Amino acid sequence: MIKTITMPQLGESVTEGTISQWLIKKGDVVELYQPLLEVMTDKVNAEVPSSFSGQVETLLVEEGETVAVGTEICTIVVEGEAPTGRDDNNNDATVASETQTEEVDSNASPRLSPVVMRLAQEHQVPLDKVKGTGSGRRITKKDIQAYLSQTEHPVKVESVPTESEPDIAKSKWTKKEKPKPSFTADHEIPVTGIRKAIAENMVRSTTEIPHAWMMIEVDVTNLVNYRNAEKEAFKASEGYNLSYFAFFLNAVAKALKKFPQLNSSWQGDKIVQHKDINLSIAVGNDTELYVPVIKNVDEKSIKGIAKEVHVLAHKARHGQLSKADMEDGTFTMNNTGTFGSVQSMGVINYPQAAILQVESIVKRPVIINDMFAARDMVNLCLSLDHRILDGVICGKFMSHVKEILENISGDTTPIY
Repeated sequence: MIKTITMPQLGESVTEGTISQWLIKKGDVVELYQPLLEVMTDKVNAEVPSSFSGQVETLLVEEGETVAVGTEICTIVVEGEAPTGRDDNNNDATVASETQTEEVDSNASPRLSPVVMRLAQEHQVPLDKVKGTGSGRRITKKDIQAYLSQTEHPVKVESVPTESEPDIAKSKWTKKEKPKPSFTADHEIPVTGIRKAIAENMVRSTTEIPHAWMMIEVDVTNLVNYRNAEKEAFKASEGYNLSYFAFFLNAVAKALKKFPQLNSSWQGDKIVQHKDINLSIAVGNDTELYVPVIKNVDEKSIKGIAKEVHVLAHKARHGQLSKADMEDGTFTMNNTGTFGSVQSMGVINYPQAAILQVESIVKRPVIINDMFAARDMVNLCLSLDHRILDGVICGKFMSHVKEILENISGDTTPIY
């Protein structure tokens, strides 16, 4: 019996998914729950397991294609059973039917995915010269790549005229070069997966939320000295870094307990003030940004927070974040100082009430008791939803965060 695997719904609001990578190929024998492919949605990257044990018959969707939830993506012949359509008592009729199908397929034009069409256009590939290895002679992305790697394209190369031949250009033909167009074509990048979700969320946030912004300057010299004194022993003991960001997350969690108005979200006809303090943190890889969540930050030590940051950042870099990692955030923090930024305005993570940007720690001259002193300073930049929050309460919140950070020491802020 032939069983069909469909695009799963990897989240309540997810309506489509993009095939990032097939982990199997046609003819492979797979076990129940064995990962078949990696799917990228607007929420997470996830592996899709097999619902059956058997042999892969057909891959119906190419890598890079985006399809709706419920779309058939591959078929599997269940072990120990004959494929659908086969009749042991009527083999001749079956063979005849298959022969007719092959004849029809041989006369039909192969189906082409958007990825294949784009590759063919970019590299000027004559599709009638490409042998399709997909179902029904379908041309796949790998077929195009194989054709490009095997085909030698001659191109005419003109030499610069010499002094003895000022008006005559010598020419010759070389191989293994593709014809170069007379103009430079723009590179088109399809908007899919995470980038599409980011675009939609940013548009919704900036069009629905009336953003306001404020910044406060904090002297974190004590924090820098404390962290520098502990970081080597911490790394040797725990195996991951004691980051400054863990201290900032700890301070913000404490401030949110005192000013729960900022730990809220807009729900149309009401404002929901959340009991749990779940901090969303912006992490990512070279091309994609994710906002996973550290749950109940107010109940965790500096060590526990640092470990959560380390684990979530590792998952983001390797495409291993789960749906559970991304849910239930109540307030967002972004460590923009990692890139050397000293001032920025974040876009609120809808429907939360605010986002805090932690900028770069910079040593600057500061006047203390009418004298200049070199101090480690950092700017904290808050974007707020003015429907939920006003400047007064946000100013008090930022002042409390400042007070906590400026008084960090081994006595007031134990790491363990």
